[in-house]
Amino acid sequence: MKFVLALLFFPILFFAQQYPEDYFQSPLDIPLDLSGSFGELRSNHFHSGLDFKTKGVEGLPVYAAGDGYVSRIKISTFGYGKAIYITHPNGYTSVYGHLQKANGAIQDFIKKKQYEEQSYEVEIYLYPTELPVKKGDIIAFTGNTGGSGAPHLHFEFRNTKSEEILNPLHFGFKKIIKDERKPIIQGLVAYPLDSTTVNNSQLPINISFTKQTDGTYLGTKVRADGRIAFGINAYDFCTNAYNKNGLYKVKAYLNGVLQYQYGFDGFAFDESRYINNFIDYERFHLMGQRVQKLFQLTNYPLSIVAGNKKDGTIRVQPAANYLYRVELYDFHGNKVEITVPIEFARQEAKIEKTYPKTPYFIKAKNESIFEKNNVSVQIPENAFYHDFYINFDVNGDILTLHDDSVPVHKNITISFTNVQGLTEEQLAKTYIATLEGYKLEYNKTYRKGNTFSIKTKTLGKFKLAQDNTPPRIYNVNFVEGKTIKEQKTISVSISDLHSGIDTYNAYINGKWILMEYDYKTKKLVHNLDDAICVEGKNDFKLVVTDNLQNSTTFESYFFR
Repeated sequence: MKFVLALLFFPILFFAQQYPEDYFQSPLDIPLDLSGSFGELRSNHFHSGLDFKTKGVEGLPVYAAGDGYVSRIKISTFGYGKAIYITHPNGYTSVYGHLQKANGAIQDFIKKKQYEEQSYEVEIYLYPTELPVKKGDIIAFTGNTGGSGAPHLHFEFRNTKSEEILNPLHFGFKKIIKDERKPIIQGLVAYPLDSTTVNNSQLPINISFTKQTDGTYLGTKVRADGRIAFGINAYDFCTNAYNKNGLYKVKAYLNGVLQYQYGFDGFAFDESRYINNFIDYERFHLMGQRVQKLFQLTNYPLSIVAGNKKDGTIRVQPAANYLYRVELYDFHGNKVEITVPIEFARQEAKIEKTYPKTPYFIKAKNESIFEKNNVSVQIPENAFYHDFYINFDVNGDILTLHDDSVPVHKNITISFTNVQGLTEEQLAKTYIATLEGYKLEYNKTYRKGNTFSIKTKTLGKFKLAQDNTPPRIYNVNFVEGKTIKEQKTISVSISDLHSGIDTYNAYINGKWILMEYDYKTKKLVHNLDDAICVEGKNDFKLVVTDNLQNSTTFESYFFR
């Protein structure tokens, strides 16, 4: 009976891991050149898809990867910018981001919704019958919208039911994306744990290594007297020698026995911020290096490491020798490995670890509340990944809450209570700012009477500030009273010195018009083909408001 059950269970596991490799086509009709890989390490998140370069230009056609229907459209100033989601009948959803514009009926649908809601930013969920598409249909054109640093197409797959993000290379793209380069090892770091010393250091220490004739790497001997662990700093080149992409899989062995591993096949969106525990965040803060830890001191719910039976740490015992080996893979199977000999040795610490103590100790699993001088800080349980002494102080009007060398996973609530000495008019323009040197950075602030609060995932210095300066409107691309003939767009630049732009509404002859906003260029653009203009005189009005409701109005007119 046990044998029969095993046979019945095995196919379930096997087929659950299968992906349709011949169902989808490329979303572009140019050779696919990667500028970003799946799972690549980014600020506060793992990259959730593939980034395809578009030869430095916008406007290339984007094709539906398979039959299905447009199930979601999101137009945003940040993030994916203009994004289209297509749900396919085989249980997957494809996503296309940073688009310049949609095509045909999809674009008409978007613009109609924007005018109905009188908003550039919209999010729409659709029924299967509203915007069906066929494989190979041109659904949009490539762009550089949202949080994009250069023209490219962000492309991803999701499990439609669970919304788990999946590696697109599983869906047949491995066949059309060439990769003959092995991963590159930049550095190996040894971590003394507990009161251990590694190579005379109680602090993490770089381990030098040399390339062997067979292409593998050999690290210098590690001498330690207790529990240690390792981290790897590495990347991969894929389709070009310019973009440093992420690894696909890493395995670590001790004397041939698997100690720790992870691979980027898929993950959930709500896991992505755990990247700050996956890497050595303190090292990243100090040196800009994203060292991937090959161990975990406490369990945390990141699926890519959840299957490990060991925690990756090594207890170096007297009269024992060890060989530690790390194998690094890209998705195409190109592999590089590094081996490090380890031996027990009691050593004097020439580099000592200091433990700065404050009156305030954080136990990560518990809630903490600190109060001083009408300032309170509420820290929820599991806001941090480990216990530590936090620097908390209020000096004059400035709150010091440690520094951003420690990552924050959940929102911390900071409140300035019983604020005195301000008029109602001043209170209405008050917010809690992050203080960086002399620079004030706006935080979305909630007011209840004389109490001001923010929710933040960043540590540092904070103070109350005021914004009485209205937004600026400039660089209008038409001359007042002149006739516009060949001009296809109206554009204007907007900016705000303190709290940032909140709303922008433009009108021609009293009718609301769509103006697309690009925060990178600070420009608003209206397409005159929207047929709002009339022959003759057209009155133009733009109202821009910042987050403290300071407002600027610009009025002019032109002839058409």
